[in-house]
Amino acid sequence: MSITEHELKIELEGIEDPDIGEDIVSLGLVNDVRIEDETAKISLALNAPYAPSEMELGNRIREVVSEAGLEADLRAHVGSEHGFDDEVLPRVRNVIAVSSGKGGVGKTTVAANLAAGLEKRGAMVGLLDADIHGPNVPRILPVETEPGVTPSEDIVPPRSDGVRVISMGFMMEEEDDPAILRGPMVNKFMLKFLEGVEWGRLDYLIVDLPPGTGDATLNLLQSMPVTGAVVVTTPQEMALDDTRKGIQMFNKHDTPVLGVVENMSSFVCPSCGDEHGLFGTEGAQSIVDKYDIPLLGQIPIHPDFGAEGSEGALVKDDSSPVQETVEEFVAEVSDRVGETNRRTVAEHVGGGEPDDALPTETED
Repeated sequence: MSITEHELKIELEGIEDPDIGEDIVSLGLVNDVRIEDETAKISLALNAPYAPSEMELGNRIREVVSEAGLEADLRAHVGSEHGFDDEVLPRVRNVIAVSSGKGGVGKTTVAANLAAGLEKRGAMVGLLDADIHGPNVPRILPVETEPGVTPSEDIVPPRSDGVRVISMGFMMEEEDDPAILRGPMVNKFMLKFLEGVEWGRLDYLIVDLPPGTGDATLNLLQSMPVTGAVVVTTPQEMALDDTRKGIQMFNKHDTPVLGVVENMSSFVCPSCGDEHGLFGTEGAQSIVDKYDIPLLGQIPIHPDFGAEGSEGALVKDDSSPVQETVEEFVAEVSDRVGETNRRTVAEHVGGGEPDDALPTETED
């Protein structure tokens, strides 16, 4: 006699969330289980596409279903019943803010490579260059066409090797023109970028914030459902001081901090291979210990990945010695997005209908 839906759900209780430590049924991550024609149709409250931990959860569920003698049809669905905002940017699953307490730490390079790395894993990704006064994203991710405009005058983002990109840099006549804008104009552009862009359907929208804790950042936090923030720092104490201020700002606005990435963490001598902490050591670790947040990665100093940025996303450059480190950072960020979302679901346990088919195998 074949297994029943109730019995299969009991079997799924044996699968533990790798980050939270409780079973996926108790956490409310299983919306629905139906068996039709020897196929188990399972709706899951997962919302971080191509995150390694959620890919592994999907694989583990498939194993349980296979052991029960059934085929698996896994779908993902979350909505307001799970605690998610489905009114602002309803077609964007996750908004990830990339910030830094000060300029010159490589924030834009990190944001561009995060976007490109998620796209490389298979996700649909957009990148919003919200650094109004220093829009450098187009230097790193050059676009293939000019921005378009819909009949309703929304901006259609051009693409850079699969990533949809919007930047203040597109609005300037010359690449080196300064963005001389006062507060009201900054707010006007930010409002247009937040409400007047036709992103389409996105798994992740990466927002490259201006450095510091000014109006543009506050407008974003007040206007968009930010899944979490990635904070970029360097090991110097001055940078770390400003990083602490940024983390406190996110905490005050109830925005989850996904973690800290330490750029320029060390210098690897190309001749002897020795590693040197030119700007100090264990800098970001002090932030991690004080605020109990993850260290998402430590990226070494390299001409490919400098504070001034570089042409192209190195996460897609197989010849770059920095590629593997950046790929690991991208995977870690997506895992933290997944954990944050699953904790939200656990706080708002509910059901839902199947929506998006889940990936069938783990990415390298």
